[in-house]
Amino acid sequence: MKLIELAKVLRSKNAGPLQVTVDLMFADSNAFEIALQSEALTAPRVAEAYGVSPSTVVVIPFRAALAIKVVIDRPVIAGSPGDTDVYGAQQHKPLLEIEL
Repeated sequence: MKLIELAKVLRSKNAGPLQVTVDLMFADSNAFEIALQSEALTAPRVAEAYGVSPSTVVVIPFRAALAIKVVIDRPVIAGSPGDTDVYGAQQHKPLLEIEL
C-alpha cells in the first residue's frame, strides 16, 4: 500500500529558514499504526527518498492526533539563492508514492 492511499492528509510546510516539515495525518488508529510500524517511515528511509543524510531527518509520531511529523533540514536556507520552494509547500512529493 502506498502512503498516499493510507494518509488522510499529506502536506509539507515551511518550518523556519532551516527546516521543512511533512505532516502525515490518518483517519483512524489502524491506518496510523500501519504507517507508524512501516520501515518506510524511518529516518534512514525518508532520508533516502529525499537524497539527504539520515542525521538531517527526524520522524515524530503523535498518537493523540493520529499524525506523524517528519522534520527535514533544508539543503539551503529558505529564500537564499538555490531555494526552489520558500514556503516548503511542495516538499512532500517524495513521500507520495512511498510503499509502506
